[in-house]
Amino acid sequence: MGVTDRIVRRLLESDVPLERVPLTAAAVAIAPEVAPLAGPEAIVAAVDALAGLGPIERLLRDPEVTDVLVNGPSEVWIERRGVLERTEVTFADDGAVVAAVERVIAPLGLRIDRASPAVDARLPDGSRLHAVIPPASVDGPIVAVRRFSEAVTDLDALIEVGGITSDGADLLRVSVSDRLNLLVAGGTGAGKTTLLNVLSKEIDRSERTVTVEDAAELRLDGHVVRLEARPPNAEGAGEITLRSLLRHALRLRPDRIVVGEVRGPEALDMIQAMSTGHDGSMSTIHANGPEEALWRLESLAATADVGVSVDTLRAQIRSAIDRIVFVTRRRGRRLVTSIADVGADGVEEVYRC
Repeated sequence: MGVTDRIVRRLLESDVPLERVPLTAAAVAIAPEVAPLAGPEAIVAAVDALAGLGPIERLLRDPEVTDVLVNGPSEVWIERRGVLERTEVTFADDGAVVAAVERVIAPLGLRIDRASPAVDARLPDGSRLHAVIPPASVDGPIVAVRRFSEAVTDLDALIEVGGITSDGADLLRVSVSDRLNLLVAGGTGAGKTTLLNVLSKEIDRSERTVTVEDAAELRLDGHVVRLEARPPNAEGAGEITLRSLLRHALRLRPDRIVVGEVRGPEALDMIQAMSTGHDGSMSTIHANGPEEALWRLESLAATADVGVSVDTLRAQIRSAIDRIVFVTRRRGRRLVTSIADVGADGVEEVYRC
C-alpha cells in the first residue's frame, strides 16, 4: 500500500467530514504516524482522493486547463491552450468516478443514478459539470468539466491575445454604446460566453442590467441583477426555466437584458423583450455563421408554440436583432471572425477577420 493510500485509509476510518479543509487538517495530523516520509504532495493527493472530484482536482487547479474530460476511470483528457491531451490521471474504478460526481452535486440538490443517468451542474467556482453514467453511457461513466476562465477581461485584452483587431473592437464598443441588440453566435467552445462577458464590460455602470442564465457564468460590473435557472431536484420538483426568468426580468425594470444562451422556447421571450424597449440587450446562440444564427433563432422561437406565423416570427427577429457577432476557434485560438448587420433582407457583413 502506497503512502497516499495509507493516509486515505486512515482518513476513511476516522469521522472527519469529507470536505477539503477538515480533511487537510486531519491528513497533516495523521501523516507522521501512518506515513512518516509523506511530503506535501502525498497529503494533497490523499485529500483530492476524498474531496471534490477526486484525482482530477489537481488538473482543475491548472490555470491553463479549460476542460477536463473523463472517459471512464482509466482515460482522462484535458484541453490546454486549445489542444486536447491525454493525462496519466486515473480513477480506481467506475464507482470512484460516480462517487466523485455525487460528492459535488449532492450539495446542489441534484442526483445521478440509473433512473436519472445524466446531470448538468454549475460548481461553486463557476465551472460547468456534465456527467452521464450507464445505462445512458455504454462504456462507463463520462464526465466533462468546463472551467470558468477570466483570461480575457475586456476588449483591450481580446486585442492583445489576437482575438480581434482594433477596428473590430471599436465596432463592438460602438455597438454597445449605441444600444444595439447583439447576438453572439458560434460553435461549442468557441468563446461565446467569454465574448459576452467582454461586451458586457462596455455597458455604462449607471444602467440596470438583468442577466438570465442557465448557469451563472457572467461577471458584470455596475448595477446588475442576476437570475439563474434551476433543473428539477431529486424529487422532480423546483424547476425554474429560462422562459419564466425572462418574464420575471421584464418586471424588474431592466435597461438591458443579457441572456447567457438561448437554446429553447425562451428565444421567443427574448425576441419580444428586445422589441419592447430594452435596447442594448445581448445573448448567445449555437450556430455555424451569422445567417444560420437567424435560422436557428427562428427554429427555437417556433418551439414556444404560441401560434405565431412564420412570416411574423421572421419579421420580429429581424426587427429585434441589430447585429450578429460570430466567433470561432482556429488552432486553439478563439477569434471574432465576422460581424454582420441584420436587415429586412438578411445579414450584411460589416467586419471580417
